[in-house]
Amino acid sequence: MDLHLAGKVAVVTGASKGIGLAITRALAAEGVSVVAGALHGSAELDALAETHDVHPIRVDLTAAAGPAELIEQAAALFGGLDILVNNVGAVRPRLDGFLALTDEDWDWGLTINFLAAVRTMRAALPKLLDRPGANIITIGSVNAFLPDPQVIDYSSAKAALTNLCKSLSKEFGQRVRVNTISPGPVQTDLWLGADGVAATIARTSGLSPETVAERAAAEAPSGRFTYPQEIADLVLMLASDRAGNVTGSDFRIDGGLIQTL
Repeated sequence: MDLHLAGKVAVVTGASKGIGLAITRALAAEGVSVVAGALHGSAELDALAETHDVHPIRVDLTAAAGPAELIEQAAALFGGLDILVNNVGAVRPRLDGFLALTDEDWDWGLTINFLAAVRTMRAALPKLLDRPGANIITIGSVNAFLPDPQVIDYSSAKAALTNLCKSLSKEFGQRVRVNTISPGPVQTDLWLGADGVAATIARTSGLSPETVAERAAAEAPSGRFTYPQEIADLVLMLASDRAGNVTGSDFRIDGGLIQTL
């Protein structure tokens, strides 16, 4: 299926690994020029840039000026922007409960999971409004609909992000499509890394990280985590004109974890 993406320009945040790297790779394979923003970069992203039209930019997206800097560099490179993928995010399990969270904890969680996207979209929209078929795809989380005290700041930020994107789809609907994707647990370092969710919970529960991850996967009817490539494939469809009248929608990819209508 031709997605008609060749020649488009995209910005992907949090692009150095996991979901962001998979999205960057998938867009580039379709002939999209990708500006890949990340704090540290990665060997995998650098290798991709050697074979595809991918331009890694190291930028701190939690800094107030970071998102605008990324968008301006993309516009300077390509003269415009067609696709924005908000992917940057992080989670710190809050195993001591709500009362243990400080203002600094809330600032961290809301900045990386909400304000970074707010600032990126604010900078990108003037560029997107000039391009027919432009769209924004934001990677949210099932925790927007599945509040969890163990990730309470993350859940709150993702709920706000989903709400914001719905509002933007109403304001800009005739010129820029805005959609969200809400994954459940994904096979990335956020869950499975040395300092990921599984390892953090394991340190206080007496279980192994593998057991924690297996139990989390078993909560979904599919019995497994989502693969990053599956999210990337959904991004491709939403970014294409094949989804030309899809806006203001949220797409869960969670193996059936959320079972309410």
